[in-house]
Amino acid sequence: MIRFLRFTVRALFTTAAAFLLAFGLPTLLSEIISRNRTFTPDHAPNAPVAIVFGAGLNRDGQPSPVLRDRVSTAAELYFAGKVQKLLMSGDNRFLDYNEPGAMQAYALELGVPEGDIILDYAGRRTYDTCYRALHIFGVTDALIVTQSYHLPRALMTCHGLGLNAFGVIADQREYHPISMQRWRIREVPATLVALWDVYVARPLPVLGNPEPIFSTNNSDPS
Repeated sequence: MIRFLRFTVRALFTTAAAFLLAFGLPTLLSEIISRNRTFTPDHAPNAPVAIVFGAGLNRDGQPSPVLRDRVSTAAELYFAGKVQKLLMSGDNRFLDYNEPGAMQAYALELGVPEGDIILDYAGRRTYDTCYRALHIFGVTDALIVTQSYHLPRALMTCHGLGLNAFGVIADQREYHPISMQRWRIREVPATLVALWDVYVARPLPVLGNPEPIFSTNNSDPS
């Protein structure tokens, strides 16, 4: 009986240690990478492009509150002269679901000129958005706009792919506590997957022909 109890305790400790190693270290790494690269809109540095991540649509096809805050924050950066272009990246796998189109429509309502909005219809995941920004749209330096719970993973992904990014917090309201808790819990396994994708697997997202935002480099608009 004593041997069985010792075996059980060791097994529990081993399982707990493995769990912490698998999920705790990626989260810690993302926090370390993002610690000095996260800003409020007022204190964000300048960059050629702001990358806006998709965040779901309402049933009527309008941006969710989280997505509206991301687009609004990006527009704020644009009008403050901190960025020249907005790259709206989201999911458009289905005809009746068009995140980039909804993001563009809202940005136009806010007064952003259509010519300074670039749409990425294949930003299905954070990894895909960062990868395509670099390899399809030629973005090497950017501000990435999303909520604070998502920024560490997004910045870690950009860093691992070789995209020099600074994060801008898009928390413009108090989100529902249950939703926030769910999002934060989701970030734990999502960060582990991101670490695997960036540093081990390097999967190819949907690609296509290059569509550089700028003709020569990020400081010269086409």
